[in-house]
Amino acid sequence: METWISMIISLLALSVSGITAWLTLFRKGKLLMTQPTSIFFGPDGGFFESTQNKVYLRTLLYSSSKKGQVIESMHVTLERGETKQNFSIWVHGGQKGDLFRGSGLFVTYEGVTLNHHFLLPPDGSDFRFLAGNYTLKVFAKLVNGDKPTQLYSIPLVVSESQAEELKQKQVGLFFDWGPDQGNYYSHLDIKSEPDLEQIMELVANKKMQRTPAG
Repeated sequence: METWISMIISLLALSVSGITAWLTLFRKGKLLMTQPTSIFFGPDGGFFESTQNKVYLRTLLYSSSKKGQVIESMHVTLERGETKQNFSIWVHGGQKGDLFRGSGLFVTYEGVTLNHHFLLPPDGSDFRFLAGNYTLKVFAKLVNGDKPTQLYSIPLVVSESQAEELKQKQVGLFFDWGPDQGNYYSHLDIKSEPDLEQIMELVANKKMQRTPAG
């Protein structure tokens, strides 16, 4: 009897070890993302440095398995009626403000929170945020993946008055997530043009940073 009990305990322990190994070492899992807390439609480069529009969002990317996921590239699409536009240039950064061209990102089980900027492709494309109902879709291409995987689909609305304001190069539109109501609240943000003194000071500081210590 004791022999049978020992064998059963051993089999249970082996099963637990096998399940643990599968969960931590072999199970591929999925790449997932949380509801973006902030989304932005507007011009790139601090509102006044570029006339091309971009899409920005902040979210947590995480893996459903301990193994983690390796992202090769990301992009978003904006759909309004029959119109569809890809924003295929991916740039990401953290809280310190440093931005990097997306060229691979390892996402752990604990996740990584980043600011994601998606710009228009460099083929002369131009896109204006007209009034209407939009669907923002977020895609990620994993290493060795056959095709990009859709991570999220978000409905958003740009009003007539907001679309009119967005024609100005210094105006952007933010969508902030309200968890209590379960939807986004939009508001315009207008940035003032920097004066000449501010620009000269910024250029001087950048030159000093690039000059090697003597």
